[in-house]
Amino acid sequence: MSILVYTENWDGKFKKLSFELVSYATAIAKEMGSTVTALSIGNVADDELNKLGNYGAAKVLNVVDDRFGSLDNRALAKAVVAASQNESAKVVIFSHSNLGKAIAPRVSVKLDGGMVSGVTAMPLSIDPFVVKKKVFTGKAFANVQINAEVKVITLSQNSFELVETGGTASIEAFDPQVGDGDFSTTVNETNKITGKVLLSDAEIVISGGRGMKSGDNWGQLEELADLLGAGMACSRPVSDEGWRTHDEHVGQTGKIIAPNLYFALGISGAIQHLGGVSSSKFIVAVNKDPEAPIFEAADYGIVGDVFKVLPQLIEGVKEM
Repeated sequence: MSILVYTENWDGKFKKLSFELVSYATAIAKEMGSTVTALSIGNVADDELNKLGNYGAAKVLNVVDDRFGSLDNRALAKAVVAASQNESAKVVIFSHSNLGKAIAPRVSVKLDGGMVSGVTAMPLSIDPFVVKKKVFTGKAFANVQINAEVKVITLSQNSFELVETGGTASIEAFDPQVGDGDFSTTVNETNKITGKVLLSDAEIVISGGRGMKSGDNWGQLEELADLLGAGMACSRPVSDEGWRTHDEHVGQTGKIIAPNLYFALGISGAIQHLGGVSSSKFIVAVNKDPEAPIFEAADYGIVGDVFKVLPQLIEGVKEM
């Protein structure tokens, strides 16, 4: 019996969230007396696959098939199911990313398993299998018991610390036996945004709200983002006013992000906004209203005029 982890890669490289998944799975495996198998789909070099062993994976199933480049959910789910059955996995773990949230339900149905999405911590118990997740837009937690023999979960980013084990993993080529008929998605053209950090990839995000007063005042936010190599974001009122484009809108009705560091500058912190950023590892808020809801969610807060605080932040970063 093994724990299976689906590890996403970006252009052949793993990011922190994949290593977080393996670390999390390794901790569960210790309690279950099991081992961790990582599934990698894509053209990933052996030296990159070996990194998964450093976080506890005993085996890596490597699927190299250009057809999966279309990210077809049905085909990917079939590959994960094949790997799960090959390893007799009783726990299957995905990231709570767009891809993970799309594949996990399909896998759960095919394996006749029980599924919980957005898990935020280690299982409270193994037998029965009880996990913790956020509910009501992060305002409360629920403990959910999975009774099915196969447990399928998606792990929220920044829910578990990276733990290096110094181990190595055996790498095995794996053929999930997926036919052409399983692929229903065709990619005709791929256009990638260049010259800016994508929100989905950003480890640091600089976000502005209505407190910035005008779209003309974004220069200092952009300067801070450039200095930190950060992505740019905004609250919904900002995008609705046309100060920034809608692709930068984060929140319950925008993009859901989980960077390591989130700067909320001039953002009051409405519940809809917090619903999209509450999984950030650290939140730094700047607002002149000491009663602003954002301070309830922030790890660090500065009560002050954002136009006076921003220049000092920029100078501080420059000095570093």
